[in-house]
Amino acid sequence: MAELLKVGEEAPDFESVDQDGKPVKLSQFRGKPVVVYFYPADDTPGCTTEACNFRDHMEHYEKAGVKVLGISVNTQNSHKKFAEKYNLNFTLVVDNSKKIASDYGVLGTRSASRVTYIIGPDGKIKYVYPKVTPKDHAVDVMGKLRELELVN
Repeated sequence: MAELLKVGEEAPDFESVDQDGKPVKLSQFRGKPVVVYFYPADDTPGCTTEACNFRDHMEHYEKAGVKVLGISVNTQNSHKKFAEKYNLNFTLVVDNSKKIASDYGVLGTRSASRVTYIIGPDGKIKYVYPKVTPKDHAVDVMGKLRELELVN
């Protein structure tokens, strides 16, 4: 695995599609905080726990104006099935070329590592979670967004 990006660095822009095939670019969310969380694979126990945790707290993220992007190296079809099966209410970004995971230093041998970046409205990395506990991660991230004064 390459080296993780550091706080203060510009978050690499990316262009891909979401689970519904709609184009998504990091730069389209400039001006608001963005949570970019990388996860190993759709519909696996830890990844499902983490995704459902974000799903269950999405109302708080939306009220605070924070965009959540889940990224793995799975295909669009895999993301779509995963999102539908668990009623996920946020964007899953397709990275089957593995370029995004590579640019963010989270690419393992076959998949992305479980790493989360908080990106500020200015496009710079404000916080990095190199190790993630899926069960309470959405709550932890919201707490960190408040601590960093990126949300009220």
